[in-house]
Amino acid sequence: MDEQEVVSGENKALRSLNSDVQTHVNFINRSTRSARAWWLDFSGHPVSYGDIRPSGLLHMDTFLTHPWVFRASRNGAKLVADQQDVYMPAAATEYEEDGSPKFLNVVLTAPVYSLQELCLMLIRKLVEEEDYGRLDIPESLKTDLRQRPDLLKELGLINRLRIGVLI
Repeated sequence: MDEQEVVSGENKALRSLNSDVQTHVNFINRSTRSARAWWLDFSGHPVSYGDIRPSGLLHMDTFLTHPWVFRASRNGAKLVADQQDVYMPAAATEYEEDGSPKFLNVVLTAPVYSLQELCLMLIRKLVEEEDYGRLDIPESLKTDLRQRPDLLKELGLINRLRIGVLI
């Protein structure tokens, strides 16, 4: 069985499992927006590790079973780490001359958003929420506008997919 999974279906929630094997990563933000780093604790709750400016990096000592997710600081839009929605750290494979492990570089980027997602982000940026009702667009799009990105809901969906529960 994979180290990141637990035997019971109820315990397959995405969360940190232990702090046995340390590793070191550089989260490098290659997106055009500030990225907020979220570590998922031992209960699966997201814990913010602050923002990484565009072209900036966050040096992090972490552990192999500690999942990380990233969102745009301003609007909560999903970002990916090494093309993954959830980043699970890898073990160090290279070492400095003094024997200490080299930091692994993990690149943060924006995923390929759908045209609808891009339009919703732009409208949210340009139009105040109280004015959505005045827009001459279908009601279904107004509903979508009001449903801002929600990290907890997204993690719930990821967890349901991990245990095989389809919505």
